[in-house]
Amino acid sequence: MITRVRLLLLLIGLLAGPVTFAQTLEAEIQQLFPKATRIEPKQDDPPVHAVYQLDELLGYAFESIDYSSLQGFSGKPIRLLIGLDTAGVLAGVKVLEHHEPVFLHGLGEQSLFDFVDQYRHKSIGTPIVVGSEKGAAGEGGSVTRIDGVSKATVSVVILNETVLLSALSVARKQLDGFASGPLASARTDLYEPLDWQGLLERGYVQHWTLSRDEVEQAIGQPLDGFQNLSMDGDEASFSDIHFAYLNAPSIGRNLLGEAGFARLNEELKAGEQALLVLSSGMYRHVPDDFVPATAPSRLVLMQHDRAIELHDMNFNNGAVMEWLDVPVGDVEANVFRIKAHNAFNPAEPAGLRLNVDLQRNHLVRSDAAFTRDFQLDRDLFEIQSAPDEAEPIPIWLRMWQERWWQVALVVLALAALTWTFLRQHRISRHSRSFHLFRAGFLVFTLVFIGLYAQGQLSVVNIFTLLLALWHGFDIRVFLMDPVIFTLWSFTFVSLFLWGRGLFCGWLCPFGALQEMLGWVAKRAHIRQWKIPDPLHRRLQWLKYVILIALVPVAFHSLTLAERLAEVEPFKTSITLFFVRAWPFVLYAVALLGLGLFVHKFYCRYVCPLGAGLAILGRLRLFSWLTRIEACGQPCQHCKHQCEIGAIRRDGRIDYDECIQCLACIVILNNEDQCAASISARKKAGKAARPALIATDAMASMR
Repeated sequence: MITRVRLLLLLIGLLAGPVTFAQTLEAEIQQLFPKATRIEPKQDDPPVHAVYQLDELLGYAFESIDYSSLQGFSGKPIRLLIGLDTAGVLAGVKVLEHHEPVFLHGLGEQSLFDFVDQYRHKSIGTPIVVGSEKGAAGEGGSVTRIDGVSKATVSVVILNETVLLSALSVARKQLDGFASGPLASARTDLYEPLDWQGLLERGYVQHWTLSRDEVEQAIGQPLDGFQNLSMDGDEASFSDIHFAYLNAPSIGRNLLGEAGFARLNEELKAGEQALLVLSSGMYRHVPDDFVPATAPSRLVLMQHDRAIELHDMNFNNGAVMEWLDVPVGDVEANVFRIKAHNAFNPAEPAGLRLNVDLQRNHLVRSDAAFTRDFQLDRDLFEIQSAPDEAEPIPIWLRMWQERWWQVALVVLALAALTWTFLRQHRISRHSRSFHLFRAGFLVFTLVFIGLYAQGQLSVVNIFTLLLALWHGFDIRVFLMDPVIFTLWSFTFVSLFLWGRGLFCGWLCPFGALQEMLGWVAKRAHIRQWKIPDPLHRRLQWLKYVILIALVPVAFHSLTLAERLAEVEPFKTSITLFFVRAWPFVLYAVALLGLGLFVHKFYCRYVCPLGAGLAILGRLRLFSWLTRIEACGQPCQHCKHQCEIGAIRRDGRIDYDECIQCLACIVILNNEDQCAASISARKKAGKAARPALIATDAMASMR
């Protein structure tokens, strides 16, 4: 979709006379660089527009599609215009075109524009990360964090990756300090046994003492009274730090021993490096509440004026100290990972920066940064020419790494649900326990899968799949959202086993919300509207009509189809939790209100997603729900108890409409509920009574 600003520029140009795309783009570049007096045409290698103020180079403007092919959640790239000045600072980012549904038809585009505005004046020399994280640095530390957009996590993460990938590609070709020089790797064949003193003398272990006087001079006030300082021990030493580069065997093996060094190399991935940091004193390199396996807020590695993020390897302090055979006292010890994409060169000059952030109270705080420069012995390394840029970790893989626990919890729930369906006859004999389990599962579906993990499937997902199959299938588009992918994969397989009911009755958050409203209706004794069977059968076709109308529209215009797909109230109620324009909220509330009088009204008559699943569900291999001879002839108990209306008068189950709530199986397997079992028991009792009388008579005659 073309943004409003761009559309306005086009309209102004049309009124003034013929306008070219290049003129429109130049006007937007001018907004990124207000001082620009000259904007050069796009050059070929790299494809950028050089921007000048008179003869002074201000920076470069470029389009993301020339550097990144990352697809957004919609399956199409987000097209950005990016400005980068000569110091590696972003002049700004503009959205030229996007197709992200959550911004087009949900949150609104303004939230997207507000997000990209955060890039202005951010340096790409410091990693830019979306969202906050406890125990990690804020701006001015090892990373720069910008606020994400709630309910649009995948879209903004992809956008952030697009900005960084494009900007760093330009910076490495055009800006000093970003180009990769000769790379160095530790010589694995070089080892010399050294003790602690020898390591210090060689400079293999760096010792840095930051005095109290240095810090007080930097912050301009005495340290007495600050809250996050430890006053135990030598108060003259603000921070006493030892640090060492561990990949070189002459350093790592001597410090960690054979076992520790072997474990370190097992943990490090290809191209990764490790740094050991020990500290004591008033202010250590990590705070007391530091979260293992995160980036430290106090410590960052510097090279070529760029901050390189360190990641704790989650070796606890005790394990590290057990490996080390060094004459140090009570210290904090961490082994930090330097990831491969940072291109840290251990043979070149570098520095360790300690970010000091002191807080006296909630109003008064002081901060300063101190750097200890160091240069390791180049003889420890093999120097090679810089290889071609390595491909970054695929964004879909990082999304799975970040959300692994959500996927794991969903998989466990799906496994429990599968086990329940496979053992449905045994489990359904315990009526009360089964109904409690189902109620708990529906709460999990609504709260965790729907509201928290944003796992509400939609008919839009069907559009995306059909268009992907038509235009060239790329599974990476679907892997962007791990929870959605997991649910879709399970649902697709279950369609061929149980039909559409397993998803609609157990895994749909909006369906769970409707069922909970049904509980409210029962508690409130709200009289249910009885829809006659003939009308009920006709209304069921409405959802198929809606689906058939939407699919061809999607092939004509996905944007229009997504707008029409607002017939689903999922985005309003589950994704945005009713924080939306009032017509959408009114529509969703009206459907839920109808559900108080007609059980799951939307599912039964309107849902195009349910219609699509029902069509595929016709290919199911089994009809699992057991029927007996008495069902429907004459017994109608299950039919009357089926709130969704999926049992016909003759006792047959309409699997296209059944939501597999298993209520009929519970009735069938409980003799005190199944009318046929109750009747058979009564008949058996009547038949046994004459025999008992006769037996008693014979006994009395004797």
